Amino acid sequence: MRRFIRALCASLLAAAALLPMAASAQGTQVAFAGLAYAGDAASLEKRFPFSREYEKRLESTDRRADARIRAAIAEAPPRNFEVLPGLIDELKGRDQALVTSLVVNSETVSVETFGELRKLFILVRGQALYFDFKTQTVIRSYPISFEYIDVFDRQPTHEEILSRVRSVYEGAAGKPGIFARYAEVLANASIPSQVPRYLKVTDVTVSDAVAASLPAYLKESPGVMETWAADMLSEAISTHAGVPIIPYTKGYAVGGVFPMRVSDGTVFNLKLPEPDYAISVDLTNVKKVQFGQVAAGSSFIYGTFATVKIQLPGMGTSYLNSSFKNGETKVVPATQTFVDDFPAYYDSWNALFRRVAEAMAGKDQASWLKAAASASDIDSQLLKTKEMIQLCK
Repeated sequence: MRRFIRALCASLLAAAALLPMAASAQGTQVAFAGLAYAGDAASLEKRFPFSREYEKRLESTDRRADARIRAAIAEAPPRNFEVLPGLIDELKGRDQALVTSLVVNSETVSVETFGELRKLFILVRGQALYFDFKTQTVIRSYPISFEYIDVFDRQPTHEEILSRVRSVYEGAAGKPGIFARYAEVLANASIPSQVPRYLKVTDVTVSDAVAASLPAYLKESPGVMETWAADMLSEAISTHAGVPIIPYTKGYAVGGVFPMRVSDGTVFNLKLPEPDYAISVDLTNVKKVQFGQVAAGSSFIYGTFATVKIQLPGMGTSYLNSSFKNGETKVVPATQTFVDDFPAYYDSWNALFRRVAEAMAGKDQASWLKAAASASDIDSQLLKTKEMIQLCK
């Protein structure tokens, strides 16, 4: 009986000790700063023309973008903290004040001609960003994106393009848009109780062969295709390995400072932490191989090839260092005169990075890795990488 009483008391004491921790986790509050745009505030209209016009039209109907984001958060509230709208001015002077914002990094709108057809491609990339208001330092970042493709038998009008941009933010065809994806990230994110370790894509190389397969809008300005590749890999690792990742900032972050402008006009110049683990990616090649043909059409395999490395910056200590290859199938109908290869290559790149990220997280990719990875010790590399990933959560 005494043994039972001692055990019961010990259990009650242990449970009581956990209560403050649970209350603290549930009591964490994060201020919501709203929709923001990365980079120099003076060039927003040039870099985000359709996103800014969409936002302004929402304001003219008294239904601001921030209200739509808050509605998305209300449908899927965060599990580990409470989001408070506004209150930025009230954070001044606090010892600890955390802020989250949906930051749009890039907007790509392109219309390409294929015979008599016009292909509209829209891609918006952003991130769920968390920063410490007092120190103005980024503490967490989760990349998100939405891609929209449509085909017209003529040049799409400005209004048609704008309506598709609205779908990118609000969702289309049952797929959650940027607003809902931001809310999904918040729902599952956690605030670290101690100083976390950081991952970042720091180096990107794109071979001439890969560059030749890319559409013009990814090559018209220096650094665009490298940023495209870094964002793809960053989002795959963040989403499928479940870790935050410092944004790749070539072109708009100088001296480790990340500028952004919130919709209400507030400008922040946030400090980016130095990465504890540096990721480099080299897109080495692409290959298109026909493997089947019937009267109805032809089947092709679109192959992509990349080398991914993760190491301690300046130390030479390597966690992952291997080349990978991936192939995705596309069927082209015999009646299709013009074939746009890039979407198939894009799917193959996404699948390659997704599978690498899942393997990094310890998810079973054994059959794919056997054929895809060049490193003979890939299993031991991934074991070390998995342990490293846990330190970054």
